[in-house]
Amino acid sequence: MSAESRSPLSLELVSFIEGAVPSVWALEVLLLLRRNAGASWAVDPIVAELRASPQLVTDCLTGLERAGLVARDADGFHYAPASAILRDLGDALEAAYRERPVAVVKTIASRRPDPLRGFADSFRFRGWKS
Repeated sequence: MSAESRSPLSLELVSFIEGAVPSVWALEVLLLLRRNAGASWAVDPIVAELRASPQLVTDCLTGLERAGLVARDADGFHYAPASAILRDLGDALEAAYRERPVAVVKTIASRRPDPLRGFADSFRFRGWKS
């Protein structure tokens, strides 16, 4: 059984996620900027919108910038895929997350050394109380 037949996501999309989206937090930052394409966001409004920590958002933005998905300007960061291929993959990622969120999250979590730790950390970063 091939990897593609085990996953509802295409191999191309899985490779993209594994290479460019290291966490669900990075996915949420990317999708926020994508939904507001054309607008620049400073770190603090992203922190407020996602209820995340400034360091976490900064780390996500740095990684997404390195992956060629966002760019920095004088006002902050904005969605700016460096190529048409990256734009198409961003579109496919947004559609996949809307239609198959569990498959996308599983793909992201499977690349982490300890998926349960990443899941637990997501609650810690949001400031949820146990």
